Amino acid sequence: MINKHLRVVLAEDSVVLRDGMVELLGARGCDVVATAGTAPELLAAVAEHRPDVAVVDVRMPPTHTDEGIRAAVEIRATAPGVGILVFSQHVEAAWAARLLADGSAGVGYLLKERVARTSEFVDALHRVAEGGTALDPEVVTQLLRGGQRSRVDTLTPREREVLELMAQGHSNRSIAGLLTVSERAVEKHVAAVFAKFGLHATEADNRRVKAVLTYLAENGS
Repeated sequence: MINKHLRVVLAEDSVVLRDGMVELLGARGCDVVATAGTAPELLAAVAEHRPDVAVVDVRMPPTHTDEGIRAAVEIRATAPGVGILVFSQHVEAAWAARLLADGSAGVGYLLKERVARTSEFVDALHRVAEGGTALDPEVVTQLLRGGQRSRVDTLTPREREVLELMAQGHSNRSIAGLLTVSERAVEKHVAAVFAKFGLHATEADNRRVKAVLTYLAENGS
């Protein structure tokens, strides 16, 4: 059950959408501590408030190309404890791969037109703030279209399917339900992915996160 009161910085250049999101998030128990309409304003707000998570649009003034996601990458470098949820109409695969392949968790990328309920968005915010991932399947698909696929290409179709669902933030139990298989079967597929990616068990390492990051890094540039 989600009960943490999230502190959020919201970067969105559309005033109408920004104000609507502030109201919706406030009604869901989130505290929007600052809003930003440009990338420099976003960076300044994150530096000042150190929120749990920053919601970032990809395209922001002045050029409306990739200012937002560039700022998100900078935040990951300067404030790695701040979760990043990219929320946009556009997929910038190369920058998304850089954002997701730096060895850090706590990153999400959702497409505006594909979020059907406010509760889904807020759930994703909490997941990212807690160090998880929240990736739209379409984002994963576009990341798959480019890059070298050396280790990913060694996976069987089922292992790849399991890894894609892992990249979307699903647990083993959730994956088992979606694929209509046993949780034990999912565990075997996940173990096979770890083995093929050369991810060995240690007390400190989160192999699940590393597997997802390996997958995204090899398929996003």
